[in-house]
Amino acid sequence: MTSLLGTFLHTLETTLPVFAMVFIGLGLRRIGWIDHGFVATASALVFKATLPTLVFLSIIRADLDTTLNADMLGFYFFATLVSFAAVWMWAVKRVHSEDRGVYVQGAFRGNCGIVGLALAANLYGDYGLSAGGLLLGVVIVTYNSLSVIVLLAYQPGKTMNLATTLRDIARNPLIIAVVVAIPFAALKLRLPGWVMTSGDYFASLTLPLALLCIGATVSSKAIKKDSGPAVGSSVWKMISLPAACTLVAWMAGFEGRELGLMFLFFASPTAAASFVMVKAIGGNDRLAANIIALTTLLASVTITIGVFILQSAGLA
Repeated sequence: MTSLLGTFLHTLETTLPVFAMVFIGLGLRRIGWIDHGFVATASALVFKATLPTLVFLSIIRADLDTTLNADMLGFYFFATLVSFAAVWMWAVKRVHSEDRGVYVQGAFRGNCGIVGLALAANLYGDYGLSAGGLLLGVVIVTYNSLSVIVLLAYQPGKTMNLATTLRDIARNPLIIAVVVAIPFAALKLRLPGWVMTSGDYFASLTLPLALLCIGATVSSKAIKKDSGPAVGSSVWKMISLPAACTLVAWMAGFEGRELGLMFLFFASPTAAASFVMVKAIGGNDRLAANIIALTTLLASVTITIGVFILQSAGLA
């Protein structure tokens, strides 16, 4: 009993700081200390500058022999494809066609770049950041490509296309950071100390600022207005897929930090970028917002329970 209590307290020490920042962001928006203008500016700063810096510095400090796990990257890629196909087949029978693409995207596309990476850093330190940064490269390409496919399938005549999205992926600051950082890590190149220190200062803005922005965009009113299929998509995202994918990963021989890292990425709440993509093609953006809000609120419970189970079993 004492051992389980200690494990549970350690789990809370990992997850609570991350979700505390999310709820602080929600509170700050409610009292008017931050607004949509702040969120838009801060989110752009994180996406274009501070997060790529964090990923770059984490990878160049890494030992690629330890962090570059081709089996893990391959498994995550194929697990994402299978998850995507499973949700889509379910949605064909259960969800109205006009909402089907939004439902599927919300069910498989996680916020790994912020929530997943923050939790990985809390749980595994430098390894979590560097290995998570490499895994993030796989995530960005697969999530964006699959989202375009399923959304266009139910929004005919729209201008968004796969070629444009692939071009955007190639220009994505996070992808560029990963591609540039890998040769540095492989050749063990080192930047001057003052550059690294300045970079660390800049990168340290990433997680608190991004988590505050996530909290500030969560709308409980949106959930109350029309939950619709948002609950079903959220259950897929936060319970069914993380549990199934993590179980299969364990059965495939993954354990320890690799298994824990994949769980955190599988279990991350729906990415805010999913709303932007739905809005761009004129889809049901209210449903997209509902899914993001529900999964973000659920994450503080489901991820904590998941980490607790893995650590109690000695698997992560």
